[in-house]
Amino acid sequence: MKYIILLFSFFVATAFSTIKPIKIIFFGDSITQDGVREGGYITLMQNDLKKKGLEDQYHLIGAGIGGNKIYDLYLRMEDDVLSQEPDEVVIFVGVNDVWHKASHGTGTDADKFEKFYKAVIGKLQKQGIKVTLCTPAAIGEKTDYSNQQDGDLNHYSNIIRGLASELSCQLIDLRKEFRSYNLEHNPENKDRGILTTDRVHLNETGNRFVADLMWKAVIK
Repeated sequence: MKYIILLFSFFVATAFSTIKPIKIIFFGDSITQDGVREGGYITLMQNDLKKKGLEDQYHLIGAGIGGNKIYDLYLRMEDDVLSQEPDEVVIFVGVNDVWHKASHGTGTDADKFEKFYKAVIGKLQKQGIKVTLCTPAAIGEKTDYSNQQDGDLNHYSNIIRGLASELSCQLIDLRKEFRSYNLEHNPENKDRGILTTDRVHLNETGNRFVADLMWKAVIK
């Protein structure tokens, strides 16, 4: 009987040791690129996994490149995402598609944004990968919709919400969550310094805020 118990324990231990962690790739632009640095939202999530003893159950990977727009993600997804065979991909893009229209004279027209975004989702879902979409959080933190590109950012966020509904993707509505946070914590209607350093990129509070929202969505 003792031998049988020991043998059973061995098989159970072996089975658990061979369970592969859930691989989640965060796919995006400089906000995601910064996410893997010290204090970044992906690094904070990894630290939280360790604190909770879950570090062996999840493998978090940042695949962000500064300046990327949705078509950049489409062009590099084979090498940077599909080749790694993830279980889930979190897409966090859209700021540059809007922001660069004013700052660089470039950007992505709304119709092309939707087509490329839909193509990215389609390729991922074809491989059986779970897809989570994020609306672009902010280009300015004023709460009265007086930031220069609020109109476009709201429009592109609505496109993403529509794709999430149409294609059965989980949605993390950062645009909505950021505005709600600013309505409570930004009484002076500042354009930065609440969740961002420069109206776009996350400060310490912003990284913690995004990490917590991402955690609720992807850590089960």
